[in-house]
Amino acid sequence: MAANVIVLYNHPTDPAAFDAYYLSTHAPIAKKMPGLRKYMVSREAVSTPQGDKPYHLIATLEFDSLAAAGTAFGSPEGAAALADIPNFASGGLTVLMYEMQEV
Repeated sequence: MAANVIVLYNHPTDPAAFDAYYLSTHAPIAKKMPGLRKYMVSREAVSTPQGDKPYHLIATLEFDSLAAAGTAFGSPEGAAALADIPNFASGGLTVLMYEMQEV
């Protein structure tokens, strides 16, 4: 059963600096995590049906299972990705982890 890790990044103090750092530095670090099947990010500020834009960026990381995600984040590569977050995420973030099932 596939598992997703969703990272909801709030609006940073400097959006241009966030975007440049995220794409050139953070994403390459995070993509090295073992067991990562897919890594996708939103292209623009995320909106709701009401038009609000509560998040600057959403990252979706896909793993084979929650156990695989836990192993990835517990690895040296995962530790490096987590340690890098304070370097760019000035607005804070929320992380959600869950397994998927087809209905």
